[in-house]
Amino acid sequence: MSFYDAVVPAYLQMLNSLTGLLTKAEAHCAAKKIDPSVLLGSRLFPDMLPLSKQIQLVSDFATKGCARLTHSEVPSNPDTEKTFEELKQRLAKTIDYVKSFKPEQFEGAESKDVTFPTGPDKTTTLKGQQFLSAFSLPNFYFHCATAHGILRHNGVEIGKRDFMGLN
Repeated sequence: MSFYDAVVPAYLQMLNSLTGLLTKAEAHCAAKKIDPSVLLGSRLFPDMLPLSKQIQLVSDFATKGCARLTHSEVPSNPDTEKTFEELKQRLAKTIDYVKSFKPEQFEGAESKDVTFPTGPDKTTTLKGQQFLSAFSLPNFYFHCATAHGILRHNGVEIGKRDFMGLN
């Protein structure tokens, strides 16, 4: 398997599934007459980030992961989304960005150094394989799963197949 095949399809699967989850969440709000801002601001626990921020972070880990692994310029995405539609647009933009990468851009990326911020005044450098498997994908999946959990906890009728993008 190429490194591109280990990266791009994984990001795309979950970005597309989250788009579907947000569509179901929006329909849930309409059907139950719930103000969408309530669901978008929901958290699993008070010290955790809300749904909207979970989606923004998923987007960031996909875009920054691809950019850093290919030594491309890391795009800036200000976190301004306040509606389901705006979050779905951000996911669509992220999907287009991830799809823009070509397999040859990832050639040798598994053994190249990837330097990334890990605090206000700190950076970490890992080899591409380690960056992907120990940092980028775990964070990406954590925020995907947390977004799913927030929606499920709030009564949106979704399950594992929705999370996997199979519905």
